[in-house]
Amino acid sequence: MRRSIRALALTLAALTLAAAPTTLSGTAVAASPGPSPAGSGTAAPRLALPKPTGGSAVGRDTLHLVDKGRKDPWVPTADRELLLSLYYPARAGTGRPASYMTVPEATALLTDRGTLGQHVTAEQVSRTRTYAREGARPLAGRHPLVVLSPGFTVPRTTLTSLAEELASRGYVVAAVDHAYETDGTSFPGGRLLGCAACEQISSMEEMGRVSDGRAKDISFVLDRLTGPRAVWRYAGLIDPRRIGAAGHSIGGASTAAVMAADRRVKAGVNLDGTFFTPVPEQGLDGRPYLMLGGDPALLPPDIEDHSWEQAWQRLDGWKRWLTVTGAGHFAFTDWPVLGEQAGDTDPDSPLSGTRSQQITRAYVGAFFDHQLRGRPAPLFDGPSAANPEVVFQP
Repeated sequence: MRRSIRALALTLAALTLAAAPTTLSGTAVAASPGPSPAGSGTAAPRLALPKPTGGSAVGRDTLHLVDKGRKDPWVPTADRELLLSLYYPARAGTGRPASYMTVPEATALLTDRGTLGQHVTAEQVSRTRTYAREGARPLAGRHPLVVLSPGFTVPRTTLTSLAEELASRGYVVAAVDHAYETDGTSFPGGRLLGCAACEQISSMEEMGRVSDGRAKDISFVLDRLTGPRAVWRYAGLIDPRRIGAAGHSIGGASTAAVMAADRRVKAGVNLDGTFFTPVPEQGLDGRPYLMLGGDPALLPPDIEDHSWEQAWQRLDGWKRWLTVTGAGHFAFTDWPVLGEQAGDTDPDSPLSGTRSQQITRAYVGAFFDHQLRGRPAPLFDGPSAANPEVVFQP
């Protein structure tokens, strides 16, 4: 079966090699005014993420981590920095509404993100309705942890819908921004860090540097969220025996890389990411893995990627390989939902944003419910009449 190297062809080549204004080699980049939408005389669309389906309200916290024992792979004069959004089951009615992203982050993202900036401003994207609440009081108990890693050049906020869904279902979720690997992320001190990595990656072979580095990042996150070095104020919510990892594009591929290096991660999900760091020949010690990819019929005819076939052969535990008819590379993120609401549809991803998020949240949620909580998961028994877009491979 043919698959695209979407993580590179659609993200690296189309977005980063174009040398957008935010991909500067320095540390901080200046925020430029947000793009003006076409037809500014019309009513501005109100952007909103889909409501979570779980039974709990959702709290959100932000945590800045610095690994003083490791220099940044892209800016070696700096220590490695990470910025986390931590979502958790919370008491209803507590806290205050959480913003989607900062205006400088939205400006940087719209600069590189197709035609959406012709329909909405950075301010509108920043004000996208979310369901998490900052400072909400957590529900008592111990919960499984899922670490989320975004695609190359895009921030952690593009996985907000999935993060809120999992938290509403009883998970603690750590969505991670890896410094210098996004169009622009607002770090403490008023710094907007651009994509220094984009200027240093010029081939598919070099993308392994990204997934290898992210594996180290995720292990460091686990060090700081669990055990005696835990620094998060609500670290007691996390059950360290039940940890999973999921991500989109290179972030999804990084889940296998961290599982190969860190046995604390018990289950992984790759959302349409090329395995630039191959799954080891000996597998992942029997740990479960889900590969959820886009529609192979939408791939450019001149791009092939056999890393999923290789990974499938090497995975030695519970495993599923699913594709979603009509889904493009970004169908597993918030982006199609926002584009649909703004009137900016993606011809390369005909499946609606609403439907793509329903499928993503249902299958990722069912996977972690099954693997980290031992619950039945009939969605993985085979094709479903309720989800005809989901195709079981091979």
